[in-house]
Amino acid sequence: MRILILANTDSGLYHFRYELLTELCKEHEVFVSLPQGKYIGEFEALGCTFIRTDFKRRSINPFHDLTLLRCYRHILKKVRPDAVLSYTIKPNIYGGIACRGRDIPFLPNVTGLGTAIESGGLLSRLLMFAYRSAFKKAHSIFFQNANNLERLRRVIPTNTRVRLIPGSGVNLDRFTVKAYPSPDEPIRFLFIGRVMRNKGIEELMEAMKALKEEFPSTSLDILGRCDENYQGLLQVMQDQGTLRYHGRVDDVRPYIEASHCTVHPSYHEGMSNVLLESAASGRPVIASRVPGCQETFDEAVSGFGCEAGDSISLLEAMRKFVKLPYEQKVAMGQAGRRKMEREFNRTLVINAYIEELGSITVRGEE
Repeated sequence: MRILILANTDSGLYHFRYELLTELCKEHEVFVSLPQGKYIGEFEALGCTFIRTDFKRRSINPFHDLTLLRCYRHILKKVRPDAVLSYTIKPNIYGGIACRGRDIPFLPNVTGLGTAIESGGLLSRLLMFAYRSAFKKAHSIFFQNANNLERLRRVIPTNTRVRLIPGSGVNLDRFTVKAYPSPDEPIRFLFIGRVMRNKGIEELMEAMKALKEEFPSTSLDILGRCDENYQGLLQVMQDQGTLRYHGRVDDVRPYIEASHCTVHPSYHEGMSNVLLESAASGRPVIASRVPGCQETFDEAVSGFGCEAGDSISLLEAMRKFVKLPYEQKVAMGQAGRRKMEREFNRTLVINAYIEELGSITVRGEE
């Protein structure tokens, strides 16, 4: 089988879908269409054929999007795949529309709805129309949380196969349990993610500033690319000793190991990989009670929830964690690991893809 994969970045494909690519390359001819990046050599070493496909992820310029649609149509004509897998909003929409025209089995993965749909308004309605067009002839659609599935159900044909999977899952061999910091070490919180408003960065900085006044020894490490204009504020708060900003890092594991708790006050997610990886490493989490975050922890067992967009609620959760006895912090981390083993093993996701691909009849084999 010839399988074409459409994605928006090489880093997401490498960090969250490398194991799936490994399995697919064992028996199939695999092509990956995405922008140039530093992990392309890793895909080629597996046996994938790389097709450079440049586009602007966050642009809403229709000219750019039509260019991407034409590009996908050209790729389909050239590669003639037996199945197309896609990830994230633009590959899902324009990949689906392109596949419709050539009657190619299309398997999109809804990794999240994005700010435009979550915020409502005209752009949200336009996107829902685009999803209806893209999913009209989809072979099967993967969803990472039940809320996203319900939000999009009205644009999915009733005969389309739908699979609810545990996000991207987590590689339990790569993210192993790390020894918890010793009892005498000051509490270190950790944020991993793009630095932008809808990831809850403003609430986090407000909460951390207040927490430092009450518990001066606590600290916060922030990892991630600054996607919006927060560089100045980050520098000011770093100079004040409120946080440490490290920028984007390739390997988050040493930072998770050094931390006591990961904080992720996002407004919306498909399924938070950050929380899965932290819990798998034996770290408690604090996260907003929104779909894509709330599924990753059990309240007061492996983490604490807070209200999205509410710095006071976040502060209360962080304060509650700081006051926990040391043994309970450790137990929370252990409970999180057990939950990952039960519910979020990446093997579950790989098996779901293998099953769906196995249900496709390859042209010429009818």
